[in-house]
Amino acid sequence: MAFMSDSRTNSGVDNVSTFRKMFHWEVPGERFITLLTAGNLATTQAVVAQLEERSKAPADRNPAMFQAPTMFEVASHVGKLLRNTISARAMTGATAASPSFNASMILGGQIKGMEPRLYMIYPEGNFIEASADTPFFQIGETKYGRPILVRGFEADMEFADIVKLLMVSFDSTLKANLSVGLPLDLMLYKTGEFTPFHERRITSEDPYFESISESWSDALRAAFHSLPDYELSE
Repeated sequence: MAFMSDSRTNSGVDNVSTFRKMFHWEVPGERFITLLTAGNLATTQAVVAQLEERSKAPADRNPAMFQAPTMFEVASHVGKLLRNTISARAMTGATAASPSFNASMILGGQIKGMEPRLYMIYPEGNFIEASADTPFFQIGETKYGRPILVRGFEADMEFADIVKLLMVSFDSTLKANLSVGLPLDLMLYKTGEFTPFHERRITSEDPYFESISESWSDALRAAFHSLPDYELSE
């Protein structure tokens, strides 16, 4: 599995901040859980904070995260926590500056003896699972980067090509939408290892990302000019 997230949050053009949106927890040799977040920052931080606190408790006092027998049950737990957090914040009274407490999440991971699983969790707490027909999920700003993934993704891609595709997708989004910004966080996971085998934070000075961005722009221009010319009739 491959995960990538940006780190920009904003509540207006004059209030832009950087916060991590990717988190993971491990039980060595037994389970690995990754969470990506998008939406209202206060909501997502509240959910992550509760998960962090529960991860520090003994395993027998946190059955949902660290003793649940399936990733489906873990997704159910996170979905309920997200729904309850949104409901609790809404009941305290929304303000004009915070019209929505909604958030969405991507949950991925593996429990020993089972295949890796990937879920997209909605604000209502329900979720869907990735499949052969839907092999990847996006949350947050999706419309600019999604066409790259849809056109470029292949089921048998190697990790190196997956990372390249993710970077092109994010670069397209960064160019078109100011609500998405660097740095990016990248995490790669191999089945059965129960820990990431590669992690990287990609900043504006990252030479590989700069090369991808420039090369993709050049390739798009070259592809455009190679298309047949439109003939204007008199």
